[in-house]
Amino acid sequence: MSATFTNPSLFPMGRPNDAYAQYFEGQSYLAALVGNDAVSVSNVTFEAGCTNHWHVHHNATQVLIAVGGRGYCQFEGEAVRKLRPGDVVLVPPETKHWHGASPSEPFSHIAVMVPQEGASNEWLEPVDQEEYQQLN
Repeated sequence: MSATFTNPSLFPMGRPNDAYAQYFEGQSYLAALVGNDAVSVSNVTFEAGCTNHWHVHHNATQVLIAVGGRGYCQFEGEAVRKLRPGDVVLVPPETKHWHGASPSEPFSHIAVMVPQEGASNEWLEPVDQEEYQQLN
């Protein structure tokens, strides 16, 4: 964590997201809030400039609830969506997408995962950094 980084939301920031670091550009943090076989709820915090890679949730619905800072989300083939606290994104199963902070501001969202039988994540290529840096 950089010396000037502060948690942009009222939810716990959690620990460095080391288990998934290979699927992120930049530093992220993960705080599990609720979890069982039916649903998992976590706060994910992204330092400025951090995004996850393009990915697909197979047999799982994801809901992203922006809770702090400024972020972005994009579905393949669609325009990038700006996310501010209070914005909600429904990610249907089998939808290729990415999400993360703005290049200049940290971001936090609550990620609600509702898996079905056989649910899995497929991690794909990183976000194009040239296009991403133009989002500021």
